[in-house]
Amino acid sequence: TALCVVNLDVSVCLSVPLKSIEVELEVRDHVATVVSTLNYENKEDKPLEAVFVFPLPGDAAVCHFSAQIGQTQIVAEVKEKQKARELYDDALSSGQQVCLLAESDESPDIFSLSVGSLPPGESASIRLEYVTELAVQADDGLRFCLPAVLNPRYQPQGSAGAGFQVTSVPASLVPYSLSFSARVSSPRPISKVESNCSLDPLQYLNTDQTQATVKLAAGHKFDRDVELLIYYKDAHQPTAVVEAGQTSAEPGSLMGDPVVMVSLYPGFPQSVMSSKASCGEFVFLVDRSGSMGFRNHGFPRQTRIHGAKDTLLLLLKSLPIGCYFNIYSFGSKYEHIFPKSVEYSQKTMEEALKKIKKMKANLGGTKILKPLKYIYSQACIPNQPRQLFVFTDGQVGNTKEVIDLVKKNSDSHRCFSFGIGEGASSALINGMAKEGGGHAQFITGTDRMQPKFYTCSLQSCILLTQLKEGMHEVTAAQNVQCMHMAPVVLAGSNNKVAKVL
Repeated sequence: TALCVVNLDVSVCLSVPLKSIEVELEVRDHVATVVSTLNYENKEDKPLEAVFVFPLPGDAAVCHFSAQIGQTQIVAEVKEKQKARELYDDALSSGQQVCLLAESDESPDIFSLSVGSLPPGESASIRLEYVTELAVQADDGLRFCLPAVLNPRYQPQGSAGAGFQVTSVPASLVPYSLSFSARVSSPRPISKVESNCSLDPLQYLNTDQTQATVKLAAGHKFDRDVELLIYYKDAHQPTAVVEAGQTSAEPGSLMGDPVVMVSLYPGFPQSVMSSKASCGEFVFLVDRSGSMGFRNHGFPRQTRIHGAKDTLLLLLKSLPIGCYFNIYSFGSKYEHIFPKSVEYSQKTMEEALKKIKKMKANLGGTKILKPLKYIYSQACIPNQPRQLFVFTDGQVGNTKEVIDLVKKNSDSHRCFSFGIGEGASSALINGMAKEGGGHAQFITGTDRMQPKFYTCSLQSCILLTQLKEGMHEVTAAQNVQCMHMAPVVLAGSNNKVAKVL
């Protein structure tokens, strides 16, 4: 969904020719295919170029892009980015009908769509299709998010890549409509589908309730992301989904071979999980940049910093006695409550609580790299596995640098990330958790952290090196951190992948 316009002020946004967006979601077990159709109409008396910047899930893979402009059908080809831009500019200057879809260099959840040389009175229909994996939440629900809010990203001075320049468009000025429908199918019965937006009643398509459809209720306002939580019955039971290879593809090729996704929930003996219950160094990093003082969309009484503080307090009060902890906060500069991690006790907890309650969103820009580098430079405490918890609205432009830093230090810690507020960068939040061997959770509106999430985040992990099932075996290319009843992806040799859920 396109909600931001490049280099245009709000007064111009009213004449942007995007008229409607139609989104069709198909969920098969844990994988979602999304088809978005953007409909344009040029009501001006001259050709127009409409350029939009919009968010997609950070781990989405775009698999189709086409345009119908009048009677002309255009199917996109994948080109190197600079070459594609040159071809687009050449076609535009010669008056040809042309479209360009480009991903941001620094933030893979931001795309730019350019519709060039749309003739007066002409209509255009842009079709964009992508696939994405649905994240398993702490309460076993599968989360799908259709981003409808893209916040401007802070670009630290000297960071690589300029990124896209965006101007947010207030919901009241968005001149187009959205229709959204979803079809869900799974080997297991579908127990319910919930949303932060109003939905029409869930409609089952068969008697065993393994297929269902749901639609967004009419009158949806563009002030929040559209989030679906899908729940299956017997969620912890193993399942398998098979996708046949394409008949037109060469046998033995990536697209020609069939693919299977096996969903499992690993459980470990209680003796293993409880042996290190009081161990750990817990480091918290809180975003106190100016944008954290913004109020949540649709919930004007609560700011993002309040949501972060509530979650931090809940985690802090749940730490086991005898562990170690410290709390950092950042903006244009960073601060810490203790010079180094201290042992958790009633005294140190009360001291930290007092300082947390005084935290405000008053530290300027979102410079997250420096505090991360400082935290990683601190020596780990022997026999105390380090857990890092990051709370941010994700408004950074150097997403790739941040994720690369987390990945570089993944052997020494696990990273859990919390996206605070609407429009938090899914690429940053999910990327940090993925590369850091932890989990991500998005907290919007008046949401609070799910209890099972902090139970999971405070537990020890197991190194998973091999998965065996009968005569089949997948050996991990590298050790993978695996937590009790938590998802992990094990990539093995011979292009085999086992998905452990």
